[in-house]
Amino acid sequence: MRRLLLAWLCCCVPSLVLAQSVVKEEWVVTTDMWGNALHQGLSLERSGKRLAGTFDGDTLEGERTGNEVRFTVTDSRQARYVYTGKVRGDRLEGTADVPDTNDKKARVKRAFTARRIPERPAGPPRRHEFTPTSWSNEFSADRAPVLTLWSGDTVKTTTLDSGGMDERGVSHALYGNPQTGPFFIADARPGDMLAVHLKRLRLNRRSADSLDSIVGRAMTPLLASKATELGKPVRWTLDWEKGVARPESPTEKLKDFTVPLRPMLGGLAVAPGFGSPPVSTGDTGRFGGNMDFNEVVEGNTVYLPVFQPGALLYVGDAHAGQGDGETSQFALETSMEVELTVEVIRGKAPSMPRVESPTHLMVLGQAGSLDDALRQATSGLTQWLAQDYGLSLSESAQVMGTSVQYVVANLAGRSVGVAAKLDKARLAPLRPSGK
Repeated sequence: MRRLLLAWLCCCVPSLVLAQSVVKEEWVVTTDMWGNALHQGLSLERSGKRLAGTFDGDTLEGERTGNEVRFTVTDSRQARYVYTGKVRGDRLEGTADVPDTNDKKARVKRAFTARRIPERPAGPPRRHEFTPTSWSNEFSADRAPVLTLWSGDTVKTTTLDSGGMDERGVSHALYGNPQTGPFFIADARPGDMLAVHLKRLRLNRRSADSLDSIVGRAMTPLLASKATELGKPVRWTLDWEKGVARPESPTEKLKDFTVPLRPMLGGLAVAPGFGSPPVSTGDTGRFGGNMDFNEVVEGNTVYLPVFQPGALLYVGDAHAGQGDGETSQFALETSMEVELTVEVIRGKAPSMPRVESPTHLMVLGQAGSLDDALRQATSGLTQWLAQDYGLSLSESAQVMGTSVQYVVANLAGRSVGVAAKLDKARLAPLRPSGK
């Protein structure tokens, strides 16, 4: 009898366990909202036919029979969204029956598609080498990702210069800061913070281009009247061995003029959120963008808020060096090899882009005027002090009133940038609570 019982257990228990096993899947769902693409995250748990999980943070339940899928999402206001579709490999497409956005009593049908995010490979974070074959002149959530990463992964890639040329002087993209990417960070969700650790920035050609110009915001009317002949291109020689740049055809006064090479990224961004159209790679915002901040250098970390599933990270607009503000309209524009590591920090989306160096905390305010940019930088720095140091607004005011530094980061774009900086040595006695 005992042998019969053991035989039954051996035969039947694995089948019972298998029948009760749960398959977990992650998807990105794109719903057509009157021609506008709404991207949302879908987490499914499948046990037999039964489906459970979350859709953009809201709970769902449903079932899958063969390739047919049907599930209902209930949001915090108890509104119901019913999705029916068919799975074809790693793709899902169908129709969503959802409440009308203008009439709570009415319902409308919207077409949707979804793609399954591959499972994270087992083992430690991976290192990728990515060779781009296309580039973007927009920061967009609608562009197909070029590579999938997970928090902790590292990618090595290259950028073009602001005019669209590579390290060999071959044009591959339209001028205007074309970007490499986007990189899809599979475990990044809206509301998270994406840390981009800049591990290695290396010049890959020996020339850079600039202008003999002064941006209009930096000139008085009198100076502007004298500057009508400015705006001519200037080619620079990049001396890697000596670590300096010099004008290729200098005037007599500038024949011995050199500046230190300090490679930086002018462009670094995630995709903006739903409701924002694709943004030109010449523009900036809370998502980052064409920040042209000369502290986006090797060894520093840039923190950006996540607005879309996967964040969708773009990099580009390499500079061999740049003064504060990029006052000549162009910095030392060149191409570059970039190596970075991504890290997802849950639920701490910053109000504005942050940069951390070994010595300083920096918040970059970006707006249409210097006044507004300064306000955003100041507000963002108080948020950082509250989150990571536990400081009250009164305490933050005392720290900043004695220790803050302000730097004009960018004057060359349609928006401007001001960075608020704090020396980390002054903050050391405050014992950070969040790190």
